[in-house]
Order: sequence, then C-alpha cells, then structure tokens
Amino acid sequence: MATMTDQELRALVRQVIDQHLPAARTAAVAPALAPRDHASHLLLVVADAGDGPCVIEPSVPCTHCGYCKSLGH
Repeated sequence: MATMTDQELRALVRQVIDQHLPAARTAAVAPALAPRDHASHLLLVVADAGDGPCVIEPSVPCTHCGYCKSLGH
C-alpha cells in the first residue's frame, strides 16, 4: 500500500470538496455596508424648528441635535 504525501492528500480533499460543493470555492461574499449607508442613519425631512422649542421635547429649546430627523438610532 502506497502512502500519500500531505500535498497529495490536500489536493484530494480539495477535489472532493469541489465535486460536492462547487459553489463553495467560487461564491462571492457581499461587501458589508458602511455604517453611513445603513437605513438607520438616513435623515428624515422635518421642518426646521429654528430657535423655537424642541420637536421631541417641547419644554426645552431646540439644540439642533438632529434626533427629530433620525429614526431614533
């Protein structure tokens, strides 16, 4: 009985994997979204409060934090 080298064994394992899962070797991975591209970072169109009361908490003046324009994230 002949013995296999590590290199021959690895080649055989790769060949068997390719036969059973051909897409596993060539599947493209979708790139992750940058945080600024995620929907939770979009700003809504809200009328500017100017120097008036805060839209979220009317008992305090608007500090222009932008929270009223976000989805709360």
